[in-house]
Amino acid sequence: MDCEVKVSLTVKWNGKEYEVNDLCGTDSVGTLKANIYKLTGVRPERQKLLNLKYKGKMPEDDCQLSVLGLRPGTKIMMMGSLEEAIADASSRPDGVPDVLDDFDIDDGEEVAIENRHVYLEKIDKRIRTYNIEMISEPRPGKKLLVLDIDYTLFDHRSSAETGVELMRPYLHEFLTSSYAYYDIVIWSATSMKWIEEKMKLLGVSTHPDYKILFYMDHLAMISVHTPKYGLAEVKPLGVIWGKFPQYTPKNTIMFDDIRRNFLMNPSNGLRIAPFRQAHTNRATDRELLKLAKYLREIAALDDFSALNHRRWEHWLHKLQRRRTDHSDNQ
Repeated sequence: MDCEVKVSLTVKWNGKEYEVNDLCGTDSVGTLKANIYKLTGVRPERQKLLNLKYKGKMPEDDCQLSVLGLRPGTKIMMMGSLEEAIADASSRPDGVPDVLDDFDIDDGEEVAIENRHVYLEKIDKRIRTYNIEMISEPRPGKKLLVLDIDYTLFDHRSSAETGVELMRPYLHEFLTSSYAYYDIVIWSATSMKWIEEKMKLLGVSTHPDYKILFYMDHLAMISVHTPKYGLAEVKPLGVIWGKFPQYTPKNTIMFDDIRRNFLMNPSNGLRIAPFRQAHTNRATDRELLKLAKYLREIAALDDFSALNHRRWEHWLHKLQRRRTDHSDNQ
């Protein structure tokens, strides 16, 4: 290799390490990703190089490696899924946007989708065919909390030296508090291997103060057609309810930063504010602390589906005001 500055580094992915040696300082990040693709099979657009950064941000593909301050033997942790691990339930028609505007989906459309027979049949098929590997056992009397990962618990777009830097503040405190009242399920629209790697990275899978019931991946999702926007992939809670009769619409709540993910069960979904730009927002983000309080307060209720989770902050405020007024009247 004829170049003035040679670059060698190690890429850690999926429990293995891959040596990348045939690079020059004048090569770009895009060239690095192409080399990683040859070694791992993960396409460049799927690759997230967690601790590769330039001026505090993830470098663009045309950024030269020489400006990144890479030392010989630098180790980079990569997240990314192989194409065969990313399933599309059906092909997306031309002209349909990749992302639906959550605020343009009205209540009537949600109800119409929720009750469509064709989608209920899809859910029934998932109940029969989707395999769930239990991590812990359900506990008698506990309600169910279903959590997304990306932008809910973890900023998966920003760059960082460690995964902890991208973890949403107070994650472990939130999960510990919630575990007292809820069995907890992680459901992400990614591959199972990716979910497992993220949970290891964040220390969730080994934390001593709480346990995860099981993980669910993209294979448990179904495709639905919305009148305005066409095809969308969603997370139907009916898959869980069909497999575990102790969990029902009355005792289940789901957090996701994308509202369309609970189109099939709108009364049980709470759209959490997305956690992005971790380095900027980590010091001020208190969303999980507030939501932990909400979960504690509603845990004694008999029917979650009767709540309007869109107004959860207003509900907490009213509850606090009533308690303050009652205390003042004592």
